[in-house]
Amino acid sequence: MGRYLESSCKLCRREGIKLMLKGIRCETAKCPVEKKQKNLAPGMHGWRRGRPSEYGVRLRETQKVKRYYGILDRQFMRYFQLAEKSHGNTGQMLLQILERRLDNVVYKLNWAPSRKGARELIVQGHICVNGRKVDIGSFSISVGDKITVKNSPKSSKKVKQQLESNPNFTVQSWLQLDREKPEATIVALPGRDDIQIPIEEQLIVEFCAR
Repeated sequence: MGRYLESSCKLCRREGIKLMLKGIRCETAKCPVEKKQKNLAPGMHGWRRGRPSEYGVRLRETQKVKRYYGILDRQFMRYFQLAEKSHGNTGQMLLQILERRLDNVVYKLNWAPSRKGARELIVQGHICVNGRKVDIGSFSISVGDKITVKNSPKSSKKVKQQLESNPNFTVQSWLQLDREKPEATIVALPGRDDIQIPIEEQLIVEFCAR
């Protein structure tokens, strides 16, 4: 599997927005997007931002979504093909499929500081879905699924430390969280308003369907 080994902050600078790849650190003054590099792409020629072509605009929108959710090209195209076959708006169905990934759900429950951290938590076997251990970050959840932490002191400690580090975290309405156990239930499918970064999904559809 391919891995991105360079600085995560370069990805945010390239897209010109915070992709929240480093969790709470992205909310501090240390974030490069908050500094003078905000309008500079990474690299020695980053200051030479030209006017993007129509193709470039659609490419950047697609890259933004892939980097936000931490997925690669081949997997993204499988999600797009699945969204095309679904009933409803292709762009919105694509975003819903991405939101239903287990690593995204674990992150949005505040059980991990970032989606990358959520994938590590899942791969290490700390997360269960409907009572069974799931170690695949791309696992797709459904309405009614119950997500729990593995019944071990190590697993509980990891999650509770993260919850205590950000006590004011607000869980989205499609997720029901019990902080004490901790466990969560999927009470609805994520909606368009649950996407936390500005995305023009129609541009992504036009790029992928070309």
